[in-house]
Amino acid sequence: MNEKAVLIVGSMALDDLELPSTTAKNVLGGAATYAAFAASLFAPARIVAVVGEDFSQNDIETLMKHGIDTSGVERVKGKTFRWAGRYGANLTSRVTLDTQLNVFAGFQPKLPAAYRSSDYVLLANIHPALQLQVLDQVTQPKLVLADTMNFWIEGEPALLNKVLERVDVLCINDEEARLLSGVYPLLQAAQIILGKGPKSLIIKRGENGAVLVDSKGMFWVPAVPLNDAVDPTGAGDSFAGALVGYLASEDELTPESLRRALYVGTAVASFNVQAVGTARLARLTIQDVERRIAELTAMTHLPAQTHG
Repeated sequence: MNEKAVLIVGSMALDDLELPSTTAKNVLGGAATYAAFAASLFAPARIVAVVGEDFSQNDIETLMKHGIDTSGVERVKGKTFRWAGRYGANLTSRVTLDTQLNVFAGFQPKLPAAYRSSDYVLLANIHPALQLQVLDQVTQPKLVLADTMNFWIEGEPALLNKVLERVDVLCINDEEARLLSGVYPLLQAAQIILGKGPKSLIIKRGENGAVLVDSKGMFWVPAVPLNDAVDPTGAGDSFAGALVGYLASEDELTPESLRRALYVGTAVASFNVQAVGTARLARLTIQDVERRIAELTAMTHLPAQTHG
């Protein structure tokens, strides 16, 4: 049993995607799936999720081949959570065509005994009540990172505030940060959110990169410029999964390690968008990630001024 494994709790899904370059059906998806593929590059990953009778055993085996422990994945009678979406030509606009919660509607996270001592926990975007159930089952995690969305910010503010009191890092996008704080300037929004409990806040800004705000100040990592983006589905989840996986592999929780992790998450998320679904993540290597981080740092490094 590896205590540095990353526990990931969230959705596993089958997606139908209408993309500018292609249309794909029954694509392996879900927040927990993307996060687990990304985290497993750096540390063993464990998933707690629910799927239906229609979920392919081949997909389960693919996850296992990547060192992902699926013993927390419950298969129940019914259909798997399904989502259908259409992306605009710029890949930044998205329309949800259909959402079928199916077995996910009754999801109650049950952690296997071996999972409860996990040091690193990623709470994907699920109901705050379920996130609290997970927090009640883990013993003494070193790091808890949580995601959430507008639906919960507006619909379950009291429960979400209880979650925020118990997590170390909150990872949300800029629209969600403004909604959660009630103010527009991002730095001011961040300070309000940090006052709710998290030690650190990561604001995902899509093609504008990601911002970290903590007690040491603000840190920004730009997105990787890409000419071949295909599918942004799961980019934020792969970002979070890689970030937590990297921290688990280093087993070091400092402002400096979190800033390095931001580069790692950004690099992995950039690969995620280069193929449909999890296809690129499934064949990603550490060497790929290291090369992309080198490209990213080269773009942002200011050489020392020379005289004479």
